[in-house]
This record gives sequence, structure tokens and C-alpha cells, in this order.
Amino acid sequence: MKACFLGLGYIGLPTAIIAANNGIEIVGVDVNPKVVEMTNQGKMHIIEPGMEQLLQEVVNSGMLKAVLKPEVADAYFMVVPTPFKGNHQPDISYVEAATRTVIPYLKEGDLYVIESTSPIGTTEKMADLIYSRRPELKDKIHIAYCPERVLPGNVIYELVNNDRVIGGLTPEAAEKASAFYSKFVKGKLHVTNARTAEMCKLTENSSRDVQIAFANELSLICDKADINVWELIELANKHPRVNILQPGCGVGGHCIAVDPYFITAAFPQEAKMIAQARETNNYKAQFCAEKVKNLMLQFELENGRQPKVAMMGLAFKPNIDDLRESPAKRITAEVMQSFSNADIMVVEPNITEHKVFKLTNYKEAYEQADIVVFLTAHDEFKTLERNEDKKILDYCGIFKK
Repeated sequence: MKACFLGLGYIGLPTAIIAANNGIEIVGVDVNPKVVEMTNQGKMHIIEPGMEQLLQEVVNSGMLKAVLKPEVADAYFMVVPTPFKGNHQPDISYVEAATRTVIPYLKEGDLYVIESTSPIGTTEKMADLIYSRRPELKDKIHIAYCPERVLPGNVIYELVNNDRVIGGLTPEAAEKASAFYSKFVKGKLHVTNARTAEMCKLTENSSRDVQIAFANELSLICDKADINVWELIELANKHPRVNILQPGCGVGGHCIAVDPYFITAAFPQEAKMIAQARETNNYKAQFCAEKVKNLMLQFELENGRQPKVAMMGLAFKPNIDDLRESPAKRITAEVMQSFSNADIMVVEPNITEHKVFKLTNYKEAYEQADIVVFLTAHDEFKTLERNEDKKILDYCGIFKK
């Protein structure tokens, strides 16, 4: 079998590598020439432990190659971003663009799968688009939706071992997609229709968003009540049926911070709790930024000079290089805009450079700073010893006690 993956990002590239490593000839398509070049050199353009070695193996064996345009294949996978627009309306233009590029290559019996997180009904819309351009293929190709369920940093294991939900526009399409994924997925494959699969992905991430919002709301209450939220949650979780998540400086990433809007946009009257969770998690970032700015003003009043500030972490979660929708990045930008002349050191150990922020080594920043703001719980930060001479704002539990 030969499969064409459109999009070599945080999900598309690892999935293509795992599939190629399991005997499927893979053509990876990306619009970014640098990504194509690096992939063909066996170099990862994202951080994912253990993945580069696998990439080198499948590139050297000829099982995977990257190109700028699709090729004729047996299966086509849309693994492109689905962001939201300024008014929190879902944007499926990337899925549509990717679909349009493969329409000329489709032939009878082919498999077409959307993996990108999508609003309900997207798979049907893409089917209508395909058949409007290729009416002779009506009911002669297999169209399905199969969202990913992986945790960045543990993708190799989870791509293989996690269960997958596979929604076909027809039972035959679902079975055809299942046959493909069964070549490298050891987890159970749960077959359903496309709409249910689309909603399942949105439900999973919205559920996580609501749970995080509860933890973040607790942190706001504890801030006013002068209670250590980390200790509170640890004690509450001693209850056998309570499992509260850890608070943070907000919610980021291209899933949990985005997907709930796909539900609230379509069902504004029904999705009240989901919408409130989004508001709470967005507010937490604003709250953190205001706390930093107020502490900087207080320091200046007390010491007659502006403080040196270390903003520790830009990624949306620990130990990855992914900055998409990151509240840490948003907080850092807001603080720097409000204090344009202040000495603000920005730390992100998982990237070497950033087009907006000048990066500083984490040890150097921690040593020099008067105020230290922990935004992302990277492992490197946990090696630092608490210095009582510094003002510390810990929004990710580096110094929980």
C-alpha cells in the first residue's frame, strides 16, 4: 500500500513515520520547503523523543519521502491545522485546500481520511467537494474521519497503543480505514459514523478544558483566600473518587485551547459549561499577567529601580517546543509590552531562537532576576533551588511547597 499524508506537522510527520516503519510506503506532503528538505535529510523539525532515529531509518530504507505536491496513492490523509478565526469560528480552509490538492489524484477504491480536528459535518462537506469535482467517483471511494489521540513527548508509544475512533461516511469506509490503521495500531479500533467521530474528538478536548478550568478557578479562589492551591489539591485528591488536575497559567496548544470553540460556535445555546471553561482558562492568563505587572510596579516603588524579570517558559506544556496558543507566550508578550524599557529575560530551553523574543539560558536568567515567573514546568526548572531573596510567582508548581 502507498499512502499520502498531507501535512508534516506535530501529528502528520510522526504518524507518517510510524506507518512507514510498519511497511507502508509513505509520501509526506508539506507546503514548507524547509520541512520537506529536513525530512528527506532524516532531521526532525519538531521535538519528539526517539522519533528522529525512526525517521532516519524509514528515509534511508526508501519507505518515506517528503514532497511539495501529492502523488498517486491508495490512501490520502488530511493532517493539517484547523485553527479558529478571530471571532472563534472554526477555520477549515486548510482541510479544504489539502482536499482540493488530492482531488485530481483520486481513483476508484481509494481511501480518503481526515485526521485534523474538525467541526461536526466537515467530513460530509469534503465529500461533497470531492464529488462536485469528480462526480464519477460518487460512492466509489471510501471517506472517513479518524482523529489522533496523542500526547506530545510520548507520541511513539501513543500512536501505536492508544485506541482509535474511526468514523466512516459508510460502514465500508470505516472498515477500509480500520484496515489501514490496523497495520500499525495495537490499541482497539472503534468503528462509528463520521459525525460521531468528529464530535468525539471535540468532546475529549472540551472535557479536559472543563477539568483544567476547575483547577484554575480553584487557584484564583486560593489566591484571594491565602491558601496554597497545590497543597489543597493534593489533599483533596486523597479522596478515593476525586482527581483534580493541576492549575497553570491558562490552557494552550492546538487542541484543548481550540477545539471547544468548534462546539460553542455551532451550539451557543447548549454549550454553556464548555463556553464558561474557555472564559475561565483565558482569564487565568490575563490574571497571571496582571500579577506580574503589579509585582514589578511594587518592586520599583520599594527599590527605586525597575526589577530584572525572568519569564520562565514559552511552550504551552512541559518539555516540548510547541508554542501554539501558549498562554505563557501571551503573558510574556503582554508584560513586555507594558514595560518596554524593563530588563525582561525570556527563557525557553526547548527552542534555540524565536523571531520575537531574545532567549536567555534558564540558569543565567534565574541567577540574575529579581522577579522569577514560572509559566511552564520544564524539567530544567525543577533542578533550581528556591532563593528566598527573589520574588517568585509560580504558576506551574515548580516550588509547590
